Amino acid sequence: MILLFDVGNTNVSIGLADDKGLVETYRLNTEVNKTADEYYVSMRDLFDVKLIKEIAISSVVPRITEKLKEISKKFFKIDPLIIGPGVKTGLNIKTDHPKEVGGDLICAAVAVEDTKNPTLVVDLGTAIKYIYIKNKTILGVIITPGVGISIKALVGNTALLPDIDIEVPKKVLGTNTIACMQSGVTYGVAAQVDGLVERVRDEVQEDFDLILTGGLSETIAPLCKHPLTRDPDVVLNGLLKIFKRNVN
Repeated sequence: MILLFDVGNTNVSIGLADDKGLVETYRLNTEVNKTADEYYVSMRDLFDVKLIKEIAISSVVPRITEKLKEISKKFFKIDPLIIGPGVKTGLNIKTDHPKEVGGDLICAAVAVEDTKNPTLVVDLGTAIKYIYIKNKTILGVIITPGVGISIKALVGNTALLPDIDIEVPKKVLGTNTIACMQSGVTYGVAAQVDGLVERVRDEVQEDFDLILTGGLSETIAPLCKHPLTRDPDVVLNGLLKIFKRNVN
């Protein structure tokens, strides 16, 4: 089995894959103060670690990357593949500074590289990333604050607003403080997605597929007005493709 890690600022998404594709997925909280041993114990409770033969890592949190490298070598006796310079992705990156493009964006783009149409992948994570891919090329990216960041900013900078759970209220127009805030961070993000889809379409002057992924995609996808596909495992699937490309 191949063990895959997609490390974000909020969650560590874990995938188990065989020759055919992803078999199981799991999610842990990203905790930079957690030791490598503690992370390993958490993993051992999720799956049979004896099945692991290879490891691949995509990470935007360097401190967690180091812990996963330690786990790979200490417990699995494996040198992991880590997305970064020197790794073959098969992807063109047409940005001003290609080396600055995060591993999660690269994996997401590789996951959809074989689609017939241009694709806009929207990753609803700690930050919301909009990645435009055409002909195996990243042509542009939009990054906005994610829902969690927005809530923390709202609560941290106002005296009377409470912390809230991310739930979709029954109405857009709230009639109490919590419902008002929940409307803003759910319907508001959906409206942002719809609005930016229109602006991207105006700019590229072509139709494209829309894919939502990330931890909040299940909540936000039903609120969006544009036709879309929800795929929570885009980054892990792209990471698996890159791993196979380098190993084989």
